[in-house]
Amino acid sequence: MHRTARFLYILLVAITLASCSSKTMITSSPSGAKLYVDGNMVGKTPYKHRDAKASFSKTFIRMEMPGYETLNAEIVKDDDVHVGAVIGGFFFLIPWIWALEYDSNYHYELQPVSPDHPEWELQQANRPKSKVERLIELKALLDQGILTQEEFEKEKKKILEEDD
Repeated sequence: MHRTARFLYILLVAITLASCSSKTMITSSPSGAKLYVDGNMVGKTPYKHRDAKASFSKTFIRMEMPGYETLNAEIVKDDDVHVGAVIGGFFFLIPWIWALEYDSNYHYELQPVSPDHPEWELQQANRPKSKVERLIELKALLDQGILTQEEFEKEKKKILEEDD
């Protein structure tokens, strides 16, 4: 009986400790956005977030993706009841602090940056130019007499031979 009691005690402690953490999946459309959690870059979406914050804690997230507006949001640990914490709370009281979990999934739709958005010009300036845009600029230099026909043909050939 002594062994059984020890086993049950260890099992109860393990359930209690496991109940302190909560996890959630953070996704975005489109996926692959840089994800910052509480100001720290943690990876790209989709991302499985796990922490041991107490119930009702807020976690601040930021998503960034070129061509899309920066998204700022918060997730709150107040959605689902964590059964392990409730059981542990009956015996130790402290796990009641972790009785609530995050929702299992948070999904965010990223909005494309529109021309009237403050980031529009900056993102356009930093965007790599397409072959067509570069050829148009090259042709303009030829038309203005800045390039000779030979220089134009040489640069045009380089651009057209590049891998996409």
